[in-house]
Amino acid sequence: MDAFSSFFESQSASRNSWTYDSLKNLRQISPIVQTHLKQVYLSLCCALIASAVGAYLHILWNIGGLLTTLGCLGSIVWLLSTPPHEEQQKRVSLLMASALFEGASIGPLIELAIEIDPSILVSAFVGCAVAFGCFSMAAMLARRREYLYLGGLLSSGLSILFWLHFASSVFGGTAALFKFELYFGLLVFVGYIVVDTQDIIEKAHYGDLDYVKHALTLFTDFVAVFVRILIIMLKNSEKSEKKKKRRN
Repeated sequence: MDAFSSFFESQSASRNSWTYDSLKNLRQISPIVQTHLKQVYLSLCCALIASAVGAYLHILWNIGGLLTTLGCLGSIVWLLSTPPHEEQQKRVSLLMASALFEGASIGPLIELAIEIDPSILVSAFVGCAVAFGCFSMAAMLARRREYLYLGGLLSSGLSILFWLHFASSVFGGTAALFKFELYFGLLVFVGYIVVDTQDIIEKAHYGDLDYVKHALTLFTDFVAVFVRILIIMLKNSEKSEKKKKRRN
């Protein structure tokens, strides 16, 4: 309980001290780290474009499925096993390939959203991008290492999500359990945006400038949040359609 109370006290204190002076916290980030972050976010943007291409290819040729999921996992393993100081162009290509396979893998969900209402897809992406940008900036403006201690808590939450998903797939799940997994998973991965951003900054301060691996980390966070926001919006749209039919 003391840990939770101290956390909320620190949060309220940081909100109370949110002034123009808080923007000066960016001065804690050295020019080398700032350049690294630019490379990370540029690589992330390219990965998101590659993912959009993958989703478009699924809509054209229906390629998304188990094979693209395995291709994504294989590309990630290959990327992580390649030394960061060797064949950097190859590692960037593997990042783009994994993003393209990931986009194709979530292509069926995106195709469903387009069939129901294309504005849902746009709203989900914009909402995810805004949330990602806000939480990333919050991590940059916060004191160094302020949120890193949440990593263990989030790992526990991720473990809970895994076992809940495993139990529901084996024993069958209820709508309430699925809803809990959805919202709890959204909360966990939003937390990972903050923790991973600070972790990337901290590693860069100590000389780890592997922008490809760091972009991959943020890409997985972005996709996890985007998928959950999209599913939530699709569920809400489905409920509103049912209410309209009942009224008519």
